[in-house]
Parts: sequence; structure tokens; C-alpha cells
Amino acid sequence: QVQLVQSGGGLVQPGGSLRLSCEVSRFTFDYYNIAWFRQAPGKEREGVSCVWNSDYSTFSSNSVEGRFTLVRDRDKNTLYLQMNSLNLKDTAVYYCAADSGRPLQLRCPLLPAGYDFWGQGTKVTVSS
Repeated sequence: QVQLVQSGGGLVQPGGSLRLSCEVSRFTFDYYNIAWFRQAPGKEREGVSCVWNSDYSTFSSNSVEGRFTLVRDRDKNTLYLQMNSLNLKDTAVYYCAADSGRPLQLRCPLLPAGYDFWGQGTKVTVSS
């Protein structure tokens, strides 16, 4: 069974930074697509960033490109989402997710349907 344990999050002012953590097993870390999603109140779950199990390349949505960065720490089997220049629209519950991959993928997907395993979620609130 694939388990994802999240930590981090909290309250931050606009323009500030936060780092979220997603700890998994070594096998999951090495062989699974791992992604971050977020869901704001009343909105659908949105893909944020992901790392592809094929070559560990990363992909981010336009809304966070240049502000959010994925950091892989293999010693800790942890994928970090470093979030900088946060704004009010970044307020949401953030989830990490993992999947072993699907045939014919050319990169990691940023759709919730592409992932079978989910973390417990962590709340990020950007407010002055």
C-alpha cells in the first residue's frame, strides 16, 4: 500500500514563502509519479506541480510556474513543494499524490484522475 505523509502549511502573508513536505517510501520515491494538487473552497482540485518517474523531470501549472519549485530529497524520501511569492489565490488545501504511471505518458500528469494514492491534505492560508 502506498502511503503519503504530508507536513507543513499554515498561515502566511502575501509575498511570503512556505514549504510543504510529502514523505513516501523509497520505492514510491524512485518509481512513482508524485504530484502536488490543491483545492480551494468551492473549486475543483487543481494540479500544481509533478515529478515524472521516468527521468524525474518536473512540470508545473501556469498559475505557479516561476514561484513554486519541487525539491527531491532522496535521503529522506521526501518531495518538497517550495512556494514563494504567495498570493491570496494560493489559499487552498494542498494534497500530494502518487501513481505508478500509465501507458504512453510523455510526462507526469496534472489531472487528479492520473493518481491513485493521496496524502491527507494540508491547509495553506495566504492572508494579511
